[in-house]
Amino acid sequence: MGETPSRLHELANRAGTWLALSAASERHTAAVVADRFEQIVWRDTYGQSAALRELAEELNERGDHPQGHPQGHTYGHAPDPTHSHALAPTRDHVTDLLTDVFLAAYKVRPRVRERAEMAPSRLVNHQVVTALVESLEFAELRRATVGDPYAAAMAVLAQAAELRRILERSRAAQEQAQQAEKGRRDTRNAATAVGEMLQRAADGAAEDGTVPAPDADAVHRAIGTAEAAEAAARQAAQGAGQALAAVTPGIRVVARKAAAKAAEATREEAEMMRAWGVGPGELERLPFEPRARLAERLRTSRLAQWAELIGRFRQMARGERARKVENTVGELVGVTLGNDLSRVIPSELANLGLPELRAVFAARYAAGELMLYDSQGEQSTGQGAVIACVDTSHSMYEAGPGSVTREAWAKACALALLDQARAAGRDFVGILFSAADKIRVFRFPADRPADIAQVLDFAETFLGGGTSFQTPLTAASELLAEEFNDSARARGDIVLITDGECDVTEEWMRGRNDAKHVLGFRVFGVAIGAPPATEADSVLEALCDNLRSIEDLTDVHAAADLFRVI
Repeated sequence: MGETPSRLHELANRAGTWLALSAASERHTAAVVADRFEQIVWRDTYGQSAALRELAEELNERGDHPQGHPQGHTYGHAPDPTHSHALAPTRDHVTDLLTDVFLAAYKVRPRVRERAEMAPSRLVNHQVVTALVESLEFAELRRATVGDPYAAAMAVLAQAAELRRILERSRAAQEQAQQAEKGRRDTRNAATAVGEMLQRAADGAAEDGTVPAPDADAVHRAIGTAEAAEAAARQAAQGAGQALAAVTPGIRVVARKAAAKAAEATREEAEMMRAWGVGPGELERLPFEPRARLAERLRTSRLAQWAELIGRFRQMARGERARKVENTVGELVGVTLGNDLSRVIPSELANLGLPELRAVFAARYAAGELMLYDSQGEQSTGQGAVIACVDTSHSMYEAGPGSVTREAWAKACALALLDQARAAGRDFVGILFSAADKIRVFRFPADRPADIAQVLDFAETFLGGGTSFQTPLTAASELLAEEFNDSARARGDIVLITDGECDVTEEWMRGRNDAKHVLGFRVFGVAIGAPPATEADSVLEALCDNLRSIEDLTDVHAAADLFRVI
């Protein structure tokens, strides 16, 4: 080859394919297309979530990979092959997978790149993400995660076990993919070398295009090296494709399980938050770490076992509020006849919309024969604060049917009363009491949102000890007096929830009756698992305007009438 000089154009024609290959753009390492804003969201979330970083480190260690970081390279493109870290082709493989799973859950319309656009080293990631987004389970998951970085991160963490399993089962395919990546990189480097040799040949060529034999030989050798590298890369790519095809069915099965598990986890967390009165808007305003700590607190403390009961209480209370008829008294019991327009049922009012029936409506009104809502019971007159006095003496730990403790029932009822006060624009106060010297007061003004941390403190606090009615009821009267003096609001409601009995002094009773006469408040009593406390001439009977006994602690409807008259 070194005996005969070559023409430059002949060398250029032979090297043309390799020149084009060296100029080709790099393939992507990210399966999910993301804009700059979405990349920032991921980086911020990853930086805020210690759990995500720990998962990435663990998965990297399991696969003997160096730990990746989303800021370690330009998102979406393979590392520069001229850099030393390109010699470690597994770098960032795990972090890229977590990034893709996060974005697939977070983006409104996630688009997965075509397989041909992907770097070979990320084909396993591409297959995992493709299997996820094509599953019905992932579509259900996305209803809770789209646009919510925290929920998307929790979805990634919920799939951790399945992602580990996928990475372990696809280890051989990943190794083959890394070999294919190395082959592609070697081919590209060889193609670059062809261009460099051709440029050197052009620099040394004569005016007639003749290239000196040594330079021509260098070009031919570079082309031969590139051809060999391409053949090896083609063989490696074929092996990688076969290995990936072998594990793809398993990846699909595990990916579906992962999506289903994540959907269940996010649904349970959302239900838990709703049970505790934390709305989606409030959650979205919470920074990542406080939100994570809140979820952890609700999951791991004794509050977790109360979530279902609290949710049922709040749902029942909402239903009872919906049944209330404005400007009528007490409980809705049916339909009657009359001419009270404030209680006319909707079907009667619909007649006013039809010209031909208006005369009939007028005649029935004059005769007092309009169909009206019928109700009975107390008049709903509360205007001042709603105050729940909750007994937290030792006996409130006792469990009833369904392992529901008396404390759990009382706290769930109190939190439903908090909702009731909120719905009516009234202040709410929770008073926890036990012995005469043990009391905690939690105030929730109507003019600002209820702080969830304060709600949880109210629910978690347990004082222990004996029982004294005078201390909490005195505190409640003083709070209502303060409200009356500040805003002239009277007619508050006090709900005393207890499982005990205790005496009160005559002097205290006279003072309490005087305050009640001035402030016009009502006292509702709830005796939990203590029927004797509701008997005639009992202390509770003397203290309360309305008293009921609760035996079945699984029955939230036993207190339903409270939410129709408060």
